[in-house]
Parts: sequence; C-alpha cells; structure tokens
Amino acid sequence: MIIGGGIAAYKCLDLIRRLKERSHHVRVVMTKAAQQFVTPLSVGALTNERVFTDLFDLGDEREIGHIRLSRDTDIVVVAPATADLIARMAGGHADDLATAVLLATDKPVLLAPAMNPRMWLNPATRRNVTQLANDGVRIVGPAVGEMAERDEEGVGRLVEVSDLVGAIETALAPELAKHRILTGRHVLVTGGPTHEPIDPVRYIANRSSGKQGYALAAAAARSGARVTLVSGPVSLPEPPGVDVVHVTTAAEMLKAVQAALPADLAIFAAAVADWRIASPRSDKIKKSSAGGAPALELVENPDILKTIAQSGSTRPRLVIGFAAETLDVLAHAKKKLKAKGADWIIANDVSAAAGIMGGDSNAVHLITSDSVESWPQMSKAEVASKIVERAAAQLNANRAAAE
Repeated sequence: MIIGGGIAAYKCLDLIRRLKERSHHVRVVMTKAAQQFVTPLSVGALTNERVFTDLFDLGDEREIGHIRLSRDTDIVVVAPATADLIARMAGGHADDLATAVLLATDKPVLLAPAMNPRMWLNPATRRNVTQLANDGVRIVGPAVGEMAERDEEGVGRLVEVSDLVGAIETALAPELAKHRILTGRHVLVTGGPTHEPIDPVRYIANRSSGKQGYALAAAAARSGARVTLVSGPVSLPEPPGVDVVHVTTAAEMLKAVQAALPADLAIFAAAVADWRIASPRSDKIKKSSAGGAPALELVENPDILKTIAQSGSTRPRLVIGFAAETLDVLAHAKKKLKAKGADWIIANDVSAAAGIMGGDSNAVHLITSDSVESWPQMSKAEVASKIVERAAAQLNANRAAAE
C-alpha cells in the first residue's frame, strides 16, 4: 500500500486494520507528505512491518530494495491518491520511493483518489486519470460528500473503507484463488518459547520472540488452510483467521499439539526448553544468609517434534522441525533430521552476530534427507510464505504419488 499526503490518510489506519483482520499481509510505503498526516509509527504498529519512506535509505535498499518492494506483492493500492501523486504517476516520474515502486511494479495497481472537488474536476487531473485508466490502473472513487475544508463539498472524498476493501478483494480474487494452495488442509504450527517454572517468580526459557511461528501460521491461513497455532508466551497479536492455543510449559505444549491432531502439515517452530526443574518450588526461593546458590535438579522435557514425527497413524503427512544453532549449523541440523524422524528441518544460525532472535528477518537452510537448500536473508514473513508454498507442493506431490 502507498499512502499519499492528504487528510484522508488517517482512514488508511482503519483500512490496514480491516485488511489484516481478513488475513491480508500489508506492507506500506508512505510519501513525505503522508507523514504530515499520520506517522510511520502508527502505520508500523498496525502492519507489524517496517514502514518504507525513503528511496535513498541505504539500509532499506540493501535489505529489500525498491524493485523487490514493487513486486513482492499481489496488488499495489494507492490511498489516498492526491492530485499531485496522480500527476506524477501519469507522467512516469520516479523521484521518490512511492513513484519508483509504481513505475517498477508488474502487479495490478488500484488507485483511490481523494482531493478537493475543484482539483478533481480540473482538466489536468481529468487528463491524468484518463491516462492512468488507459494504462490499466484500476480506479475506485472518489465519492461525493463534504470535504475537510469548511463549506466545501462535491466529488473528491475517499471512498468508504468498506468499499475500498471490497474493491481490493475483487481485484485480488484471481490472485487469491491461485494462492489458496492449502484449502481443505489442517496445518498445525508451534511458536514462541516455553517457560519452565523454578518458583512462582522465576523460570527457564529460550530467547524466542515467536515471530517466525506466527508468520508461518498467518501464511498458512492466507493459503486457505485451517490453522491451529500452539503458542508459548509471546507479546504478539494473534494472526487473523488462526485458532490460537496459549500454553506455558513444554508439557502443556505437547498436550495441546496432540489434542490438535490429526493434521496434514505440522511445523514445529517453537523454541521449547530442553529441560525443566524436577520439583518447582511453590514459594519463592530466598537467598541464604550463608550465601551460595541453590541446587536446581533438571530433568529432560518431552521431545515434541520427535513424539509427533514418530506417532504412527496420527502422524501428520508432512512434519517440519526447526533447528536453531550457533555452531556447525548444517551438521547439527542433519543429525536432528535423522534423530527426530522429521521430513524436513529448517535450520538457522541464531548466534548473537546473526541477529535472528527477536529480529524481523531470517536466513535459513531447508534440509531434507537428500538435499540442502540455502535461502538468502529475507523477512520472516517471506520465509514463512516460501516454506508454506513448498510444503503445499510436497503435500500435493505425495497425494499424486499415492493415487
């Protein structure tokens, strides 16, 4: 989505919220003028994504780049489309990030104009709109009504958000049909850490934000699947269209996973604590006046991935585990694949230098019994979409082979 600089820009916050509720992934570019009406902070809080504003931002260009930004999407929505932005689009300008993305995209473009009625009716604007329509740009609105300016009314209001959502989904319908590759499937995902209590105020945990697991659940839902996400304690909004089961400990996670079966696809992205305290204290452990630390007896937690991968008749058709390593990533991941009985392992380097834990990007290796694919660094949402796409293809191949 490209947000232009008009008073109607505030309506885009509601538009983003409604699109997210309908399981759409929204990435936003804001013009310089748009930032005078709504802040990137507000937009980013709703999208849970980085907001892009500057064509010459070295970090953004290195990580994503305006060419990828223009094409890693199904549709580009421009709302509100001001008279100036429409003129620059019609003229083929590319002097800021918004117009560069629009000029470089090969995806459908949907324009939602909003401006003063006299600006909308000006012959220059009419020529520009006609040119864009002839170029294949879809245009919705503007609507008739009162303007923000006193005593101004007529044609020029941004269409209602509900109408804009409808126009977006109508334009997306053919593309969405192609992407609903998991329709009729049940996908089980685990995400986040587990917390193993020591006493009422302390616990053992792993450094997992849950972002990759939540992105996987969202991607599976967008692909048409019925999705169950078993989540450890995280501070993330629940993915739309996903049945989320909240747990705390590894034992609770295993019980919830087993209760969610049967499933066609299971992806175990949670960072489950390997050990727990043998006998957690019911009262807070106090420091001893004599000094020294208390002795904590650890016992091994249930191995959720191994348990499900070797569960016989209730085993999902495709079982994918994650391997978070800091040294010899591929070697350890290959051993885990064999030891757990999984079909695939997604391995990544979670050392401090990699910046994966808690970050928004990931660089993974897809490991099967006979191959290793190393993917470039990309956003966790992109990693999730790619994993889901590959998993759907594998499920379809397995079904075809069985028939």
